Amino acid sequence: MFYGVPLTSRLMLGTAQYPSPQILRDAVAASGAEVVTVSLRREGAAGGAFRDFLKDCGCRILPNTAGCHTVREAVTTAQMAREVFGTDWIKLEVIGHADTLQPDPFALVEAARILTGEGFHVFPYTTEDLIVGEKLIEAGCRVLMPWGAPIGSGQGLRHIDALRSMRAHFPEVPLVVDAGIGAPSQAALAMEMGYDAVLLNTAVAKALDPVAMARAFGRAVEAGQEAHRAGLMPRRDMAVASTPVFGMADLA
Repeated sequence: MFYGVPLTSRLMLGTAQYPSPQILRDAVAASGAEVVTVSLRREGAAGGAFRDFLKDCGCRILPNTAGCHTVREAVTTAQMAREVFGTDWIKLEVIGHADTLQPDPFALVEAARILTGEGFHVFPYTTEDLIVGEKLIEAGCRVLMPWGAPIGSGQGLRHIDALRSMRAHFPEVPLVVDAGIGAPSQAALAMEMGYDAVLLNTAVAKALDPVAMARAFGRAVEAGQEAHRAGLMPRRDMAVASTPVFGMADLA
């Protein structure tokens, strides 16, 4: 549940870079995703047709502030997105490093505080830093979206221990792994760790068959979530025989 809205699917999809609008539509349907992200800049370039297209998909739209590098940019973009898309949900991105697209934690917290004060439901794209997470919660965020790896890199979960620590540190906060996921197995791992959802774009949009890949990701997220709920066996340092020694024939 995100800001009081229950969702059946734990997969969120980006909408950029698809070969065609129809392939995007088919991929979203195949994935089972109920939330799609879109940047205001792409909406502006499409002249409103893209917004109508997304509404026809039946998904909740999560606008984002992609490409923003300052607090002012991000806040203004979020305000415009609320007017265009008619939603208080906003994926907040404030980029601090041009090469890695790592978020600027100081600007992110400041922008989050301003937007939550204006009634926005903020989904902040952040790192797995626990202190930054705490500051974002204090700023009014009720969801955290730590990166798995740099955007579009496909590296998967680079800092697994840090992501595990974040899950343990914020047991009651919905957490979404956002960015860097390149394979369904990586999405499944995030869900097995107890994360609430996964957001990705490039791995599906740039696949040889985006629709088939979207379906694979949808299944992987479901499998990972079910495995987490079922209870994964703990890792052991030594082998433990699955067949008991007691009752075996003595052939000596």
